[in-house]
Amino acid sequence: MGTEKAVLKHEVTTAILVDGGFYRKRAYSLWNGKTPKECADQLFEYCINLLHDKREQRILYRIFYYDCPPIEGNVYNPITKKQVFLGKTDEFKWTNAFFQELRHKRKMALRLGRLSTNELHYNIKPDSFKKLMNGTKTLDDLTESDLYLNIVQKGVDMRIGVDISSLSFKKQVQQIILVSGDSDFVPAAKQARREGIDFILAPMGAGIKADLYEHIDGLINRPLDK
Repeated sequence: MGTEKAVLKHEVTTAILVDGGFYRKRAYSLWNGKTPKECADQLFEYCINLLHDKREQRILYRIFYYDCPPIEGNVYNPITKKQVFLGKTDEFKWTNAFFQELRHKRKMALRLGRLSTNELHYNIKPDSFKKLMNGTKTLDDLTESDLYLNIVQKGVDMRIGVDISSLSFKKQVQQIILVSGDSDFVPAAKQARREGIDFILAPMGAGIKADLYEHIDGLINRPLDK
């Protein structure tokens, strides 16, 4: 009897870039009650699973995670009429612990921007604002649950773009997988592709605009598992 020859996969060196703000929004509903370590493990496992492919053997170069450290400033809450000390909140402690867990992961690099303190304030949630406008809710009916904290990131998109350019021009990798759903990456993706980089988008089960397909070489639309 003849023996089947093993099919040798083509090897490619792959960098995985994770837009942390996008990732956390997609993962938020699955993180309820989980520890920082459990969530860091889940993120790392998700990235490793992106390397699995039937046609090629992806060799991990590094995982880059882009986000902002939690803000420590104070903000006035118009509902309670009190100052909120953000540096003492459970969210502040949890986020710092989460980042620390990521730092301990093999081949994981954190790229941290910053949060703007100048634009820090509470806004009314869109749904609550609609109810105010149509008269089904009054100002006296508003509670803390009707508000959200407006936080603006600084420097995250720039760091993603710089790293895509650096990885491409220095020929450090042959493939980039970007975990994001934002069209802001398009200029950097076009530049990487001109340098011969295989550019793959992983929007975690989210839909993307039709015109984004022309700026990527592949799509891995795998949702985050519970």
